[in-house]
Amino acid sequence: MSGFSLRFLGHSTVRLELGGRVVLTDPVLTARVGGLVRVVPVPSPGSYAGVDLVLLSHLHGDHVHPPSLRLLGPDTRIVVPRGAGTWLRRKGFERVEEIAPGETLTDGGLTVTATEAVHSGHRWGPRLTHGPQSPALGHLIEGDGKKIYHAGDTDLFDGMREFGPVDIALLPVWGWGPNLGPGHLDPARAAVAAGLVQARAAVPVHWGTLALPGVRRTARMRRLLADPPRVFAAEVKAGGGTTDVLFTEPGADVALPAPKDRT
Repeated sequence: MSGFSLRFLGHSTVRLELGGRVVLTDPVLTARVGGLVRVVPVPSPGSYAGVDLVLLSHLHGDHVHPPSLRLLGPDTRIVVPRGAGTWLRRKGFERVEEIAPGETLTDGGLTVTATEAVHSGHRWGPRLTHGPQSPALGHLIEGDGKKIYHAGDTDLFDGMREFGPVDIALLPVWGWGPNLGPGHLDPARAAVAAGLVQARAAVPVHWGTLALPGVRRTARMRRLLADPPRVFAAEVKAGGGTTDVLFTEPGADVALPAPKDRT
């Protein structure tokens, strides 16, 4: 895939270079995020330098993290779900734009279309009614003849079939704790999602990066910090899927597949 690169910076943060632009998804770039600690090295400043466009999928604290956004500089274009802009501007961010499912924006050679996601869009979680609220999103990112699906956080839904085929799907395969709440993909459900969007390749994300300090050293948590992408790959294979799973440790460049025509 000439002219295209990906780096998995941890959790749901991916650096994407495509169409002459640098995109960052859901930046989490610090050693702590609220009550969570980072269990892998903090990204170097060079790994998030030169970002043109930030895509935020929803308002949860492990996806919209103001201290991380401030590291990117005041001129960075930040795209948020419709309804979240006022809240983020009050945090001091000026170049904020809103988008809703089905709407499209352009940035240089890139086209970004917001997609549906089945996940709570409330800042503080699905059971609260006060505070900022906006729909959770995914994104289809297109440029240079390539199509990338950034799922954000979501459960399975039939509308995923409309997104494919995609060249790369960035699919969450776990979270940050010992259990998953509603509106998430586990490795098996992520494997189904890869098939629904007809992903030629998939990068498992949302794993191996953040943990609660009190449980990070338990045997179960050690397994959950390491196993989900491997289980995802096994589920894709067991289901007879053709998706190439691009297993990537947090902080590493994604080894992309060789170019080939879509079928």
